[in-house]
Amino acid sequence: MSPHAPDTVLPPGRRRFAPARPVTVGALVAALVGALLVLLPAPAAQAAAVLLSQGKPVTASSQENYGTPASGAVDGDLTTRWSSAASDPQWIRIDLGAPAAVSQVVLRWETAYAKAYRIELSTDGTSWSTAYSTASGTGGTETLNVSGTARYVRMYGVSRATQYGYSLWEFQVYGGTGDGGPTLPGGGDLGPNVHIIDPSTPDIQGKLDAVFKQQESAQFGTGRQAFLFKPGTYNNINAQIGFYTQIAGLGLRPDDTTFNGDVTVDAGWAGGNATQNFWRSAENLALRPVSGTDRWAVAQASSFRRMHVKGGLNLAPAGYGWASGGYIADSKVDGTVGPYSQQQWYTRDSSVGGWTNGVWNMTFSGVEGAPATSFPAPPYTTLDTTPVSREKPFLYLAGSELKVFAPAKRTDARGTTWANGATQGQSVPLSKFYVVKPGATAATLNAALAQGLNLLFTPGIYHVDQTIQVNRPDTIVLGLGLATIVPDNGVTAMKVADVDGVRLAGFLVDAGPVNSPTLLEIGTPGTGADHSADPTTLQDVYFRIGGAGPGRATTSLVVNSDDTIIDHTWVWRADHGDGVGWETNRADYGVRVNGDDVLATGLFVEHFNKYDVEWHGERGRTVFFQNEKAYDAPDQAAVQNGTTKGYAAYKVDDSVTTHEAWGLGSYCNYTADPSIRQDHGFEAPVKPGVRFHDVLVVSLGGNGQYEHVINDTGPPTSGTSTVPSNVVSYP
Repeated sequence: MSPHAPDTVLPPGRRRFAPARPVTVGALVAALVGALLVLLPAPAAQAAAVLLSQGKPVTASSQENYGTPASGAVDGDLTTRWSSAASDPQWIRIDLGAPAAVSQVVLRWETAYAKAYRIELSTDGTSWSTAYSTASGTGGTETLNVSGTARYVRMYGVSRATQYGYSLWEFQVYGGTGDGGPTLPGGGDLGPNVHIIDPSTPDIQGKLDAVFKQQESAQFGTGRQAFLFKPGTYNNINAQIGFYTQIAGLGLRPDDTTFNGDVTVDAGWAGGNATQNFWRSAENLALRPVSGTDRWAVAQASSFRRMHVKGGLNLAPAGYGWASGGYIADSKVDGTVGPYSQQQWYTRDSSVGGWTNGVWNMTFSGVEGAPATSFPAPPYTTLDTTPVSREKPFLYLAGSELKVFAPAKRTDARGTTWANGATQGQSVPLSKFYVVKPGATAATLNAALAQGLNLLFTPGIYHVDQTIQVNRPDTIVLGLGLATIVPDNGVTAMKVADVDGVRLAGFLVDAGPVNSPTLLEIGTPGTGADHSADPTTLQDVYFRIGGAGPGRATTSLVVNSDDTIIDHTWVWRADHGDGVGWETNRADYGVRVNGDDVLATGLFVEHFNKYDVEWHGERGRTVFFQNEKAYDAPDQAAVQNGTTKGYAAYKVDDSVTTHEAWGLGSYCNYTADPSIRQDHGFEAPVKPGVRFHDVLVVSLGGNGQYEHVINDTGPPTSGTSTVPSNVVSYP
């Protein structure tokens, strides 16, 4: 289960003055609970930045009453506060006593907070520069990474969110005074596992072949590789892509980097079975396939983004062996896409010349040329547009300088972002990134984040002994070559504050042998801030428990922030490899969504001991879901959920009033005990606002059976024929 904020009891006699208006216990508890996150920062943040403001001289533009002085915001006491008169503008100013390198400001708002405000810096108390500005303050605890040298730091309130004045429990300034450790550099080279290629590079094919030889069958190996091709034309290329390998162009548009050749994934290493072709990607390239058709026979955790195929695309292995799902986004295929033996597939915001057949579940949103909805025969589910989308950040060359491009959000999207010119968005120079290389510690990563840098993980495996804390709005954490983060000693690998616009992309979180309560958390419980204008996005971020060795995690992904977009993830409790067994790689829950208005586009979650997905937030939406229940359940008792047989693959909580999902499938393959029965694959409250479209369950070869599809609706599976049971619309 996901962790909850601890119960907090206010100590008696701590409030020294009665406020001029009531302060709710809930607001005070929220402030105290939120304080735990910053008053106990990660050791790295302490090493890089110290609390400079506590107990320092402070002045303010006004004071609500004698019990709420400015000093109440810098005394470290979360039962005292400063509050201003109920008018705009207002300010509070701290004198640090000497110039300091300011790196972070934390505002702990009482119920009355600023909607629009600035953080300003000054060396003399007269001339001010703006270090941070917003017109959409969220209240609660706001952690702001800033940069500058200042003796005076001021919060300048422009407009209030409530009828009351401005009110702060604490106004904290962090930084260094010359003894806080060295400043970490941004930018730099990308290390030995990133191969930057241009058309004049000698023996390009030989370099590709050498890496493929290492990575073709290295399903649980330690190699991580990325090939980045500068803009230009490359002839006679066949880039075979193995495990943990990324290939990408460095242009602003796919057509800037063109292969007269192929980017190929096949399944020769597995005897023609492509169901384990995981963890690889192709991005931002144009292909003119030699035969007229490119082959991309992949399974989960493989992405095909910003690609232009000047021909057809075959998603099946040679010989049309088994294949089990994949993902295409922001791509154009001039010819026909042939999925053939692919059991399920999701395509988003793209353009295709045609699409032939499908096995169980082919889902499309915002795809020009997609077939019309006809589920279950053929098994097509088609949405004309994608409700909200924002493409994955990517590296590109601006002249001789590497930058990261962060595409803009789109609503009701259809087709590619680049069909009619450059993708809309923002460029971020590499100098604004800490380039993470193998051997980097969590302490260093947190210091870089506190300093205001983004993170670019180069290909490698990174053990972290403390949680990576992403607190600044619009921070980018981007991985190359399936960079892998392993939490040690049962820590949570990464936590993201409840702020706007964080982008997580392109990495794998691999559970360690000591149980982690969670692997990744987005937001804090119960915050409720509106992030719809600038949502946090999680893209090509994968989770693994076991397989590469012992691993345990109670819940893999917890989403607390409202408006988060989960765009292509595979959350996998391993069913094969090392460290695998019903209790050996115990992982009860895959994904838990607590935030409201969360959208999942391409959600793959498999094999968890209990619920694979639990949805508690309101107005959630999922476009495409693929699931297999845990193969290794030893018997019926092991999966019994009270009086219910089995845990649903996808459960919407009984408290939810509005939820909608399209194109969902759950499969059972209870190889340890084929007599196991599931009451249903999907569970949801029966309410007018809770709707499902095109849902199926399948028993693989008769290893276990489903009694229904969703709740008590839908026919049971039966026999060994692996024929789906379908529900077109529910309720």
